[in-house]
Amino acid sequence: MALLQDNIKTIKGIGEKKAQAFAKLGVVTLYDLLSFFPRRYEDRSLVVPIAGAEDGANVCISAVVADEPRLARIRRGMELVKFKVFDDSGMLEVTYFNQSWMKNNISRGEEYVFYGRMECKGQRRTMANPVYEKADAPRGVTGRIMPVYPMSRGLTQKVIAQSVRSGLDACVQQLPEPIPAELMQRLKLAGAAYAYENVHFPADFEALRQARRRLVFEELFLLACALERQRAGRVEKPGLRFGAPDMEAFYARLPFSPTGAQKRAVREALADMASGRAMNRLLQGDVGSGKTLCAAALAWAAHRNGSMTAFMAPTEILAEQHCKTLTGLLAPLGMRVEKLTGAMTVREKHAVKRALADGEIDLLVGTHALFTDDVVYPRLGLVITDEQHRFGVGQRAALAAKSETVHMLVMSATPIPRTLALIIYGDLDVSILDEMPPGRQKVDTFAVDSRYRERLNGFIRRQAENGNQVYVVCPAVEESENESMLSLKSAERTAEELQAALPELRIACVHGRMKPKEKDAVMDGFTRGETDVLVSTTVIEVGVDVPNATLMIVENAERFGLSQLHQLRGRVGRGRDKSYCVLVSDAQNEEAKARLGILCETNDGFRIAEEDLRLRGPGDFFGARQHGLPEMHIADLGADTGILKAAKAEADAIFASDPLLERAEHAALRKRVESMLRDESITLN
Repeated sequence: MALLQDNIKTIKGIGEKKAQAFAKLGVVTLYDLLSFFPRRYEDRSLVVPIAGAEDGANVCISAVVADEPRLARIRRGMELVKFKVFDDSGMLEVTYFNQSWMKNNISRGEEYVFYGRMECKGQRRTMANPVYEKADAPRGVTGRIMPVYPMSRGLTQKVIAQSVRSGLDACVQQLPEPIPAELMQRLKLAGAAYAYENVHFPADFEALRQARRRLVFEELFLLACALERQRAGRVEKPGLRFGAPDMEAFYARLPFSPTGAQKRAVREALADMASGRAMNRLLQGDVGSGKTLCAAALAWAAHRNGSMTAFMAPTEILAEQHCKTLTGLLAPLGMRVEKLTGAMTVREKHAVKRALADGEIDLLVGTHALFTDDVVYPRLGLVITDEQHRFGVGQRAALAAKSETVHMLVMSATPIPRTLALIIYGDLDVSILDEMPPGRQKVDTFAVDSRYRERLNGFIRRQAENGNQVYVVCPAVEESENESMLSLKSAERTAEELQAALPELRIACVHGRMKPKEKDAVMDGFTRGETDVLVSTTVIEVGVDVPNATLMIVENAERFGLSQLHQLRGRVGRGRDKSYCVLVSDAQNEEAKARLGILCETNDGFRIAEEDLRLRGPGDFFGARQHGLPEMHIADLGADTGILKAAKAEADAIFASDPLLERAEHAALRKRVESMLRDESITLN
């Protein structure tokens, strides 16, 4: 008998190559396979007449093949198989790309059921690469609700579905029931076996709804329980007890007045630092809300208490910019600010490390170089990390370990929706900057299509003629042969096209595939004003501060999340001149247009974040899995808000009465929670 922890290779049909392809998707054991849920579903249960299918709709049609399939070789690497089919309502042209074997698989005069996207141009109707099966064969890929799974090279939807079917048949009855029986009954939740069967192979839409409700609740409930258990086991660390300096003396020396939100955030952090326990606070603020000033104020407070501060930034360029800004704020107050990054020479690093060990540095700004073993902090009292989700837990912990009583402040310009904060931050102290400093400009945002290309180029030229600079962001690095990617603007091609259209301008290109030194050189040139237009991928999303940049153009804007677009927009509007953001998209679907319309309507990052969470889920806020949440297998933290709140409430109730999950009815729950906590991806530190 197969066990849930067995390798998927125990299933018939999965050899070494397929196992490796599954492993790339995180599927190794049979339990991983059963928990590999579909990302969406296609309703293939209804067959429609050819003439009744709408343009752009994915439909099932039952039709007879009218002619012999024809194979045509268009060019090297491109073959087409074409034929016509008909039903009582009309005719349809079917084309298969690079599937030459289809010529022999389809027979004239036979009736098949095809499922694919209908394209209508006048009276002509076409369908490309539809799935199909004979009309008189048992329904396998048509006539039913079909799961659609995430893909990896070496796998097909058919292989994945067959593997999941085999996995369910082998061990569905072994699936654990971690939700307490009383809770299952009270909330009318389906059993595990029913839920897993119908989430993969739903009998109908009601069965799918019930299955998904059970599994979403289980995932969010277990996550809430794991976080509660982790918090219950957390021991508050002692911290250096700071006296509260006169912050008005600090503010009076600034070249501008801080906002009320900045003063409030500083007060909250100072109260933590005076409490005798180690501060662990998140400072969250929208792009341009003034987090760096708060960091400077707290570094000054630490200095007044005889302690130094380490400030960690995610990139060399951002560390350089922070060092410059913080030096300008703190050097007039008698503080020595230095930087330490991997790009510095050995001699430069040695000099900084020696001065640091001798206690001569009050604030050290840098990248991951700050926490190498040979960096000695004689009186470290405060650690600040910028864009905290860009660092792994281990990196932040390594820096904090430089002192047992250190205070921690993490900063983020990514607004977290309140829905998500409910479960991520729980009891973490959070300060929010909800005011913009005076003079911070609203960036006017417009959504246009590619018909505006010439006018857009003229706008770029005018910005450059006025002495300003321009960003152009593309979703891809280079041209792709992948059919689904052909319409995407690439950074390299866009830079070439712009240089041809605007030969008088200095145009540079930067992307993530470049070597770090090459990338830094291009970015530095733009920062120094040596480049008029910087064409890039999203490597410029966070932290680049060029006050002279007044125009942000985003190509294929529909391919980006709203929060990501908001971050990109935040790269302009940092100087005195009026700034603009232009979102270029040829997307025709109404949802894409509505999403981009939100950016045009508001500059409120929190409203945008709520909408983005609803539409795209949490990945857009955090990127890699460094944000403290495990990857969601089925729950959608945007759409499943109601279930999230219910799961959190039930977890809170259980831990209020049984904080260590010692009761017999909580044994299965305790086992799952302990298993989750052994997974290093779940952490709030």
